[in-house]
Amino acid sequence: MSYCPMCQRWEHDSDLRIIEMKHSYVVLNRDQFFPGYTLLFTKIHAIELFQLDQAVRSELMEEVSRVAQALHSVFAPDKINYELLGNMVPHIHWHIVPRFASEALWPRPIWAEQHDEVLMTPEEYQQRIETIRSALT
Repeated sequence: MSYCPMCQRWEHDSDLRIIEMKHSYVVLNRDQFFPGYTLLFTKIHAIELFQLDQAVRSELMEEVSRVAQALHSVFAPDKINYELLGNMVPHIHWHIVPRFASEALWPRPIWAEQHDEVLMTPEEYQQRIETIRSALT
């Protein structure tokens, strides 16, 4: 297998770690233009859902749902978006994004147009991570 940035992300973005689950890792996206934008990716390198054992696939979907529910309880969005693409990074991973009708990009996809990144201080990231983590436990 060639280099996969998602396989390395848990180590490389250790300051953004939210939680380790049975089948996945969950990290806050560094760009918080969409508040609460979170990534969930499989611990094992797999590209397609059908490559996973049926039981693992079912448990993984429960993990995705659990994260989405936590984000919903923390941010109270109008909608949660789930993106599972893999065209650019071929490793199963979801972009779980709280969306608000008040956004400039609403209701278009998050990639509909370029935007300036919203970066926070280390303390702000840690506070947001702790808030999400608390909603997960």
